Amino acid sequence: METLRSIPELSKLRGPIFLAIGVFDGVHLGHQAVISTSTEHAQAACGTPVVVTFDPHPEKILRPEAAPHLLTATPHKIALIRELGVAHLLIITFDKKFAATEPEDFVQRLVKHSKPLREICVGHEWSFGKNRRGNLALLKKLGAQFDFNVVGIPPVAVNGKIVSSTTIRQAVEVSDLKKAAEMLGREYTILGIVVRGDDLGKKIGFPTANLSAHNEQFPPNGVYFAEARLEGVAYRGVVNLGYRPTVSSSKTERILEIHLLDFDRDIYGKDLEVRFIRYLRPEKKFEDVDALTRQIERDVQQARALSAA
Repeated sequence: METLRSIPELSKLRGPIFLAIGVFDGVHLGHQAVISTSTEHAQAACGTPVVVTFDPHPEKILRPEAAPHLLTATPHKIALIRELGVAHLLIITFDKKFAATEPEDFVQRLVKHSKPLREICVGHEWSFGKNRRGNLALLKKLGAQFDFNVVGIPPVAVNGKIVSSTTIRQAVEVSDLKKAAEMLGREYTILGIVVRGDDLGKKIGFPTANLSAHNEQFPPNGVYFAEARLEGVAYRGVVNLGYRPTVSSSKTERILEIHLLDFDRDIYGKDLEVRFIRYLRPEKKFEDVDALTRQIERDVQQARALSAA
């Protein structure tokens, strides 16, 4: 997948150009409908489909104090969009200057650099431009003016509920991972980079990979039977998510660490994608490290039994 970083780079692509535009946090079923529709229309017209998204999430700039926890930060979002078979991705830097762009100016820039622009596909409630003044109605008006089609994708529903990033966040937050998976069209995962911790796990016989997560929306604290994908290979293990009250007095940062079963490799700096399979128990404070170690042994035994089932 080719990643573009500025609108003028569209001019190097073969026209006609078909754009699927959105924030796409989570790349859920609704987002996939926008992307797949645009791709199908482009293929039917022998055009070039391009997914257009923004980094960071616009709310991080417009309302940082109320910005949502991300389901997929940009590296994870790129990986998920790539898995959809997208050939071209344009990531527009969203800063205060870009936020002040009038919606008409934004569209005119897309028109100017596409050779030519044939279609823009968005979600039915997508808003854009300064003060969010741009909407589907304005986009259609501009489409008539500059001779491109506009497609607004209606909401996608699962079990009678409209699919949205907000609903998925709420589901993950209360550990309703089944509902989240139904709306995502995939199981909810957390992607991050393995970083160095305090090596306590190694000292007590259960080495763990500490994850610096790209995601911001975590399920509830606790211990989980989980699966981690490393370089395309899946490994089962036990995740501890929380503040580690037995060995740490700090409650300022939640730590996600995973002990992989029968695994002995140095993976610092590698990307790891974690899937939560089953909640095992709440996080709790033990009287000492020995008591914690005995509990971890039981957690690992339970994980092995589940892995063998």
